[in-house]
Amino acid sequence: MSYLDELFSLSGRVAIVSGGSRGLGAAIAAGLARAGASTIALARSEVGQVTPADGVTYRTCDVTEAGAFEAVVAEIEAQFGRLDILVNAAGVTRQAPAGLQSQVDFEATLTANLSAAYATCAAAAAAMRKSGGGSIINVTSIGSVLGFPGNPGYVAAKGGLRMLTRALAMDLADWRIRVNNLAPGYIRTEMTEASWADPERHEARRRHTMLGRWGEPGDLVGAAIFLASDASAYVTGQDLFVDGGWTAKGLI
Repeated sequence: MSYLDELFSLSGRVAIVSGGSRGLGAAIAAGLARAGASTIALARSEVGQVTPADGVTYRTCDVTEAGAFEAVVAEIEAQFGRLDILVNAAGVTRQAPAGLQSQVDFEATLTANLSAAYATCAAAAAAMRKSGGGSIINVTSIGSVLGFPGNPGYVAAKGGLRMLTRALAMDLADWRIRVNNLAPGYIRTEMTEASWADPERHEARRRHTMLGRWGEPGDLVGAAIFLASDASAYVTGQDLFVDGGWTAKGLI
């Protein structure tokens, strides 16, 4: 094995990816598996409705249900004897058609994108502590640092998740668990299909980037492998933006 292969290898490690049935989560799960990790993807879809990538095992799990994720972690510990990597890619968005979101939609968005992420982090950290450490990667958004209209719950949740990551990085450092954010820009997925299909919004989002294009789910894979592997052994509490330069761009 070459030096670079060894540095980025996930061989012998066990990974869970929430929100792993499609979009960003599915792409990241496939990438971790190709890097050598035993990878379990979780989402609400039933097993028969999902075709996982080679090397990925899919399990149905709604991370917003109390105890559901903890049960999966227990099963994985029983099967593999360890847990090394968690990628929190599960999330929902409830765009307000006009005006502000309803209180129900606001709270449901916070639950799915923030509260559930904390619960999965806590359960995974307990398992990682037994394994001698690990890496937690929370998928946030450019919305964690920028204001976007029509979806205050999503922006609040992703902003909260960004700061939760920093707090957990402090709290879990003594257990040799690193916690970082992976923050995508506009990526073409089912969640962004309406913007992609609208010529005006599509072009507006393209122009916001330095690279002049929307992202694809595969654009996040390299960053996820970096944060999961020994290549980032001295990196914790950080934001890694994969946004085509959106958040760094000036007024031009």
